[in-house]
Amino acid sequence: MSKITNDALLKAARGEKTDHVPVWYMRQAGRSQPEYREIKEKYSLFEITHQPELCAYVTRLPVEQYGVDAAILYKDIMTPLPAMGVDVEIKSGIGPIIANPLTSLSDVEKLGKINPESDIPYVLDTIKLLTKEQLTVPLIGFSGAPFTLASYLIEGGPSKNYNKTKAFMYSQPEAWYALMDKLGDMVITYAKSQIKAGATAIQIFDSWVGALNVQDYRTFIKPVMNRIFSELKSENVPLIMFGVGASHLALEWQDIPLDVVGLDWRLQIDEARALGIEKAIMGNLDPAILLAPWNVIEEKAKAILDQGMERSGYIFNLGHGVFPSVNPDVLKKLTAFIHEYSALKLGQ
Repeated sequence: MSKITNDALLKAARGEKTDHVPVWYMRQAGRSQPEYREIKEKYSLFEITHQPELCAYVTRLPVEQYGVDAAILYKDIMTPLPAMGVDVEIKSGIGPIIANPLTSLSDVEKLGKINPESDIPYVLDTIKLLTKEQLTVPLIGFSGAPFTLASYLIEGGPSKNYNKTKAFMYSQPEAWYALMDKLGDMVITYAKSQIKAGATAIQIFDSWVGALNVQDYRTFIKPVMNRIFSELKSENVPLIMFGVGASHLALEWQDIPLDVVGLDWRLQIDEARALGIEKAIMGNLDPAILLAPWNVIEEKAKAILDQGMERSGYIFNLGHGVFPSVNPDVLKKLTAFIHEYSALKLGQ
């Protein structure tokens, strides 16, 4: 039976003191790792996530290689959608492509419910394998958020401006709220099943919600986000929120019942604190800096750590995911630097 021996991330998420700053990296499992690229020559993402042993290996690899303080389950935000009746294909170099985009209330009404135990047992089996046998750090489960999932369902794939999604939201509010309800139910059920299987934290990725202004967020999105986090609160695991280009929404997350506000690189931690964010903060080195010389990386990381450590409740991360071209040795060196530098400062 595996046991968490490093709970720094869980403590920081609860705003408690830690002896070092915990760190993990979005997209730490995957494209920048040679072992992963070797696996991808034989298997698709879909095939990897359907094989618990293989998926668990990919998930735990960064913990073993980099010494990070958490693993995040390796899967895609599209994973639960086929069970709802969505025809989705992950196309290499493009992303998720939806064969049957939503255009009306009747399309929304046709979406089904998810039963994780029968629809995605392989996800739950991967979590059990990791948490019962393999990991000594927390495992972060995750889900896409309703707006981001809706953007794929309505656009039919990735989008630069989310015009169709916004038009749907503005012109068909009844259908929009019905869609938010269905996706909200799915996220709650999906996240609870991951926690039941052994996940010790949950991150909700609202990757594209930064496309909305504050007023539209409050009107069209915040009610469902409040419901999701309120429902998950009783599970007693840290709940993390993250969006890209969503600095203008960070304060909106302060009064949603979540634990950790994830920042991308556009908003500094001290600026977020000055705005009035009291919750734990996660972030936020620009991933592009990982391609710079080491002295630049160290300087930027140090500046972020100094801001983050001004109060307890801080988790180091990138402001978005690791690029495929990042050298894994850089992530290993950065992790060691974060641990050593923060332990020294926090021990003073």
